[in-house]
Amino acid sequence: MAIKTDQKPRHTALGLTLDDAKGMYRAMLLTRMLGERMMQMNRMGRAAFVGVADGHEAAEVGSAWVITRGHDWVHPYYRDVGVALVLGQTAKDQFLGVFAKATDPNSGGRQVVNQFSSPEANIVTGSVCIATQFPQAAGIALAIKIRKEDRVVFTYGGDGSTSPGDFHEAVNFAAIHKLPVIFVIENNLFAISTPTSKQMSVPNVADRAAGYGIPGLIADGTDVLDVYAKTKEAADRARRGEGPSIVEVKCYRYQPHSSDDDDSRYRSKDLLKEWQAKDPVDKGRDYLLSEGVPQPELEAMRAEIAAEIERSIDEAESAPDPRAEDLLEHVYAKEGIPGGTRA
Repeated sequence: MAIKTDQKPRHTALGLTLDDAKGMYRAMLLTRMLGERMMQMNRMGRAAFVGVADGHEAAEVGSAWVITRGHDWVHPYYRDVGVALVLGQTAKDQFLGVFAKATDPNSGGRQVVNQFSSPEANIVTGSVCIATQFPQAAGIALAIKIRKEDRVVFTYGGDGSTSPGDFHEAVNFAAIHKLPVIFVIENNLFAISTPTSKQMSVPNVADRAAGYGIPGLIADGTDVLDVYAKTKEAADRARRGEGPSIVEVKCYRYQPHSSDDDDSRYRSKDLLKEWQAKDPVDKGRDYLLSEGVPQPELEAMRAEIAAEIERSIDEAESAPDPRAEDLLEHVYAKEGIPGGTRA
């Protein structure tokens, strides 16, 4: 039973409904349960390679909840399962990618997992090349400004993605031209195995924003509502024509960088336990309980998600594999189409 006070609930103060808060929690829980199941399948030999978002759920879901689907533009990075789910992808879509199936909506089984793509949701196809999404996002934001459209570009990266020049060039260009783009940086303290102290001399990625004359906001990546609030602040600013912002979301990945990574070689279990004590999914559940959502409702939600995941696995594994004769499809132009002939 929630304790009644004169103070508005946090979600209400942010302009959200209780259904929004429930939806955020469901998306976080689905992201976590997908990651856990994918890692299990990798260890069983049923999935060749996976990269999951455990620990990043609030960072991804809270920021993505600000995006107007199909209107704003999105350049995610390879850990943004929660972003893809909020913007309409399904559990089955994720497993179609894991199993490299022909009907994988992201790349038709051509790319490594988590290279999200959706024309309906304006998710621009990515790649594993670190930080290349940032200049591309700035370019789309420039087009939006030239066309005088009421849109915002959301682009994502980890702390390691702020080290290449692509990031700095994109932020500098966006700042000079006051472009409507938000750089959401999910800082999990490690660029694979390199700690942030070896990447930059300032304590926060957001500190770098001052060098470009733009705001740098820091959000608690274990608190989905705080992430939403900081991202919305940046989005509102961009929609008013005031330019870009960096939103740094402090979080921690619970799993290795990928299924092929041995994280015991560069980080301690004590640090992991410290972050797990403030688990974003647990905090989301506790918030709903404090607002009067019954425990049985949340248990039913978990059971529903578990069933959805197992159904998605069965359907994705039985989906058709890519055909060898389609290898060059969408790679070379076909005869009769401007741009050359198909090899």
